[in-house]
Amino acid sequence: MTTIEKEWAERVRAAAAARTPLCLRGGGSKDFHGRTPVGEPFDLRANAGVVAHEPTELVVIVRGGTPLAELEAALAARGQYLPFEPPHFGAGATVAGCVAAGLSGPRRANMGAVRDFMLGVKLMDGRGEVMKFGGQVMKNVAGYDISRLVAGSLGTLGILLEVSLKVLPRPVAEATLRFELDEPTALRRVNEWGGQPLPVSASLWHGGALHLRLSGAEAAVRAAIERLGGEQLAPTDAAALWDGVCEHAAAPFVLGPGEVLWRVSLPSTAPALALPGRQVVEWGGALRWVVAEGDGASAHGARIRTRAAELGGHAAAFRGGDRGGEVFQPLSAPLASIHRRLKQAFDPAGIFNPGRLYPEF
Repeated sequence: MTTIEKEWAERVRAAAAARTPLCLRGGGSKDFHGRTPVGEPFDLRANAGVVAHEPTELVVIVRGGTPLAELEAALAARGQYLPFEPPHFGAGATVAGCVAAGLSGPRRANMGAVRDFMLGVKLMDGRGEVMKFGGQVMKNVAGYDISRLVAGSLGTLGILLEVSLKVLPRPVAEATLRFELDEPTALRRVNEWGGQPLPVSASLWHGGALHLRLSGAEAAVRAAIERLGGEQLAPTDAAALWDGVCEHAAAPFVLGPGEVLWRVSLPSTAPALALPGRQVVEWGGALRWVVAEGDGASAHGARIRTRAAELGGHAAAFRGGDRGGEVFQPLSAPLASIHRRLKQAFDPAGIFNPGRLYPEF
């Protein structure tokens, strides 16, 4: 154990013995995500730094408290990047926070999610014990893949000390095309294009316009532009567009008084939600954002969840509203049982971010 790990282990053991809840926290950029954080603040930013970066092996090992921007800068210096395009939601975003939140940006539908690039993890559990899972290569596993399981766990299973991630070379060329289309036509087009050999890396529909980002070899991007047509955005405008969507700084995501941002996950071929409120469609139709009044406890919130279920998906109150209530889609009995067993195995005293995902754990 490092000096920091020894100090943290003592604190964890003391908290477990006293049943003192701990609020695991990095930069706090995602405090809004999930249910209201509770417990004694436990700042994890002191454990920072890139442990190893093997550009030729496309692998980076980094400590959890490392600023996400610092990791991205180190990768960019070697012409590489995090393919899942993680949102920061603030200057203080850390690598552990990125993994624990499990959020991916506009590239997710075409490149994969956070968990898809997890190779290994070093974790401190609720007993103060340090464990390592996975390694530095992708391979099949038997049972639970803990390295991927922690992605999206919101700190409820343990302290992320180190993370091993697969990285990729940055695309040589990128271009963004704009098409004037209504929502049904846009959904049909992106699903048609998704089944073709096109270098699509992101899609966005809002307010009667579909934006399509192309990334890859220059020849492939150029050929796709000639084939698809549309209006090509200037590089600076395209960069601002995708950054605004990734970081939710774009106008459609800015909440007014009493508004809630809903995240609706659906099959990409699902029809339009046909619900009131501002709507944004990403990931080729697999991700729908709805801005409307009413949180998970309201009639309108229930209507959004019902509609999502009708279309084969689920909905979560992503930002705004009552964060002490039902935020995520309620779990089925079998899934809730699995969650409880995992929580018991990794955090038997229930001290890590209690209630952040669901009230019972």
